[in-house]
Amino acid sequence: MDTQQFWKLIEEARSQVPAPDNGDAVAEQATALLALRPVQEIVAAQQILWGLMADSYRAPLWGAAYVINGGCSDDGFDYFRGWLITQGRETFEHAIGDPDALADLPAVRAFAADGIDIECEEALGMAWNAHQIATGEELPNDSFTNRYPELDPEWGFDFEDDDELSRRLPRLAELYAE
Repeated sequence: MDTQQFWKLIEEARSQVPAPDNGDAVAEQATALLALRPVQEIVAAQQILWGLMADSYRAPLWGAAYVINGGCSDDGFDYFRGWLITQGRETFEHAIGDPDALADLPAVRAFAADGIDIECEEALGMAWNAHQIATGEELPNDSFTNRYPELDPEWGFDFEDDDELSRRLPRLAELYAE
């Protein structure tokens, strides 16, 4: 499995669930589809998933998650990026390039109106769970490596500084204004 095949798997899962904005439903379906693949593809999917997590480990995106969820811990940022992965390649890549553009997504607008946090812990375990289903065994410990890059020092301010977040992420700040 390569990155392109991984994204095809996510799109297939999204097409098979009634609410593709529901990250948990997409992750569950992607897990089921992945479990049907050869074991080496399941193991490869784990590395791809964590590669995407590293690609999205960016301070501006963390700031967006902070605005959207009214705060965002380390784990919360992981779960937010898990949801972002379940939304497909185009949304994922666009959000990395322009986190403030998340304010334009209908799902984000709906979640904002309903006061729902955006997160999907289930996405982080897709390959792990698929491997369990397929083999009855845990994913090998050496199945992936993960090194997060350094966060952008220009975003090294306190995310509780509403004025600074509003300046840098104006559309999200307006959408989530109290």
